[in-house]
Amino acid sequence: MSLTFHWFLPTNGDSRHVVGGGHGTPATVSGQDRPPTVAYLSQIARAAEQLGFAAALTPTGAWCEDAWLTTAMVSQNSERLKFLVAFRPGSVSPTLAAQMASTFQRQSGGRLLLNVVTGGESHEQRAYGDFLDKDARYRRTGEFLHIVRQLWDGKSVDLDGEFLRVEDAKLSRTPDPVPEVYFGGSSPAAGEVAARYADVYLTWGEPPAQVAAKIAWIRASAAEYGRTPRFGIRLHVITRDTAAEAWAEADRLLDGFDPETVRAVQAGLARSESEGQRRMLALHGGSRESLEIHPNLWAGIGLVRGGAGTALVGSHDEVAERIKEYHALGIDEFVLSGYPHLEEAYWFGEGVLPRLAAQGLWTHPDDRASVPSAHVPFTS
Repeated sequence: MSLTFHWFLPTNGDSRHVVGGGHGTPATVSGQDRPPTVAYLSQIARAAEQLGFAAALTPTGAWCEDAWLTTAMVSQNSERLKFLVAFRPGSVSPTLAAQMASTFQRQSGGRLLLNVVTGGESHEQRAYGDFLDKDARYRRTGEFLHIVRQLWDGKSVDLDGEFLRVEDAKLSRTPDPVPEVYFGGSSPAAGEVAARYADVYLTWGEPPAQVAAKIAWIRASAAEYGRTPRFGIRLHVITRDTAAEAWAEADRLLDGFDPETVRAVQAGLARSESEGQRRMLALHGGSRESLEIHPNLWAGIGLVRGGAGTALVGSHDEVAERIKEYHALGIDEFVLSGYPHLEEAYWFGEGVLPRLAAQGLWTHPDDRASVPSAHVPFTS
């Protein structure tokens, strides 16, 4: 199987410095350096498309622009690139969400992927009118995906669930192809939803041993439902012609972290209910020391940014080797980003991807046969 690489649309703003925010913390002022206009995001999307990335992830939350609206506009300025739209299922009805996804597929030429985000921060969820606790949110996500996936399959749905109720729900036009569902989470409640409904299980960039344990966990849980999801990882990248150049760039980014900003962000993230966020914080402990937690895996980003907080740092050859290390564990998809996102897309796309292609591990999407991938069946 050819590896798949996705890039990131910084809808919270971009900069030559790290733009913090996420998981209930606001975007840092560096996000004002390059505002997330449709014109700039389209520039990143076109670069990612040309370089061979399959899709671009857009985040969700109060700290960034709305992912649905932004990607709908950016899609009109690109041709092949898909959009991995982060989406919180508690915000709209499942029938409307299924309809929105179906419309997106038709209007974009089948270029929607969905990253379902349950939401790990109760204080942020309450700002959107959602007062369920974390475990209840995951159970609601399961009901939501049960309804949506049956609607996408052309079925009429009646459900009187714990949280959601629909009667004679159906779509007049189903999506073609059915959008694949990407889903992450490190808690037991998240694992149950992933096992039943995810096409691709995503993990943040933890050291390989921890990632291997997650893969084994989800793979075993999904097997109980007769399912075999794929696995992906979310990482930042700093890749250069030499390792010294890459680490010099990491040091430059670290030097730009204002101590007070680090303290404020860490205090905000400390109240997170997300198990994944807790695991990210444990990788650096709020300290600037010993941030290389595995060869070429740097935890510095997580000092000022919620969510994905680690980066692959090194020469193009070293980064390619780390990708192969994760692939050997079962990771087939890599959701990447870097600051600034336009320039870093070229560093990775022109430095690392050709090396993987030469080893037969990656093929540019434009060179592949146009065969739609089937979504993983789920049990009702």
